[in-house]
Amino acid sequence: MNEQALIRDPVATKADGRPVKLACRNVWKVFGEGAARCLAESNGDPTPEALADGHLIGAVRRATIEVREGENFIVMGLSGSGKSTLVRCLSRLIEPTWGRVELDGKDLLKATPAELIEIRRHKMGMVFQQFALLPHLTVIENIAFPLSVQGKDRKTREARAREMVDLVGLKGREHFYPRELSGGQQQRVGIARSLAVEPDIWFLDEPFSALDPLIRREMQTELIRLQGVLKKTIVFITHDFDEAIRLADRVAIMKDGEIIQVGTPEEIVLHPATAYVAEFTRSVQRSKVMSAARLMRPLSAGAEYGGEVKVGDKVASFAARIVGAKKPFVVRDGGGVPLGEVTPDAVIDLLTERDQLRETRA
Repeated sequence: MNEQALIRDPVATKADGRPVKLACRNVWKVFGEGAARCLAESNGDPTPEALADGHLIGAVRRATIEVREGENFIVMGLSGSGKSTLVRCLSRLIEPTWGRVELDGKDLLKATPAELIEIRRHKMGMVFQQFALLPHLTVIENIAFPLSVQGKDRKTREARAREMVDLVGLKGREHFYPRELSGGQQQRVGIARSLAVEPDIWFLDEPFSALDPLIRREMQTELIRLQGVLKKTIVFITHDFDEAIRLADRVAIMKDGEIIQVGTPEEIVLHPATAYVAEFTRSVQRSKVMSAARLMRPLSAGAEYGGEVKVGDKVASFAARIVGAKKPFVVRDGGGVPLGEVTPDAVIDLLTERDQLRETRA
């Protein structure tokens, strides 16, 4: 079957009631002479042949996503898939060739240069793989730097910077220079600096990929903690599906400049839209993405339970406990109401499914 025929509407996901903070609609970024003319002549829908005939490169093609307020939205794909180009289009660090980018419902592409400067200064925070700290400034001075660009007075800058130092766990290192910090500590400074302006939306482009595995996991944990406190709207770029599983509310997978599926990690792993997505997620342990809701069955009359879990808890987080208890666990919603039960056998079946599939393929 043609893989393109399997592609699902990238915004056709379950609504959760939160307003859309950031959206892009049919965004293209095409490189090459005559790119704008080609898009205009095709009304924003050029064929692959038209691009090839014009010697044009479609780095981002037909990108349509909606990021909800307070959501951690992850864009992922292999190197060259267009994910970093897309996030630069969303922030207008580069200009899209075609389409619409909306921030709070307003077309960001119609903002004047002066308006765009103000939006970046006050509404956007950005963290990239390269820490880009100023080597001649201390931690506190690096964090306060964007506030000086905003024109804040020194007392206000330093007070806000000290708040950020405490928030990211760097207290006691305020007067260190970047060269005196570890890689993880330097990235914390970068995170604190981007948060100092209290952005509405936070762009993170592979911020942890240059770090050692242990430090990387530590920074992922730190991001989860910060998001729990700050409730920011986050667009996070990564090529690591394990990282996406751990951090994402929803994931968009890109290939050759196109977004080919959007959904929760659970939806993407269990219901891949294309053969490419299926292969991309093939090695992911389902217990890491499958929630208790997916495995639960109706409550049994008179059952004796060995524990309880929340409806959204991932199976991997309670697998050892339920198998050890040898009794079902009751599944409760956020208000504590029992919704169903999960049995040890259901968990064991899920945990062994991957090995069974491997034996079948062999």
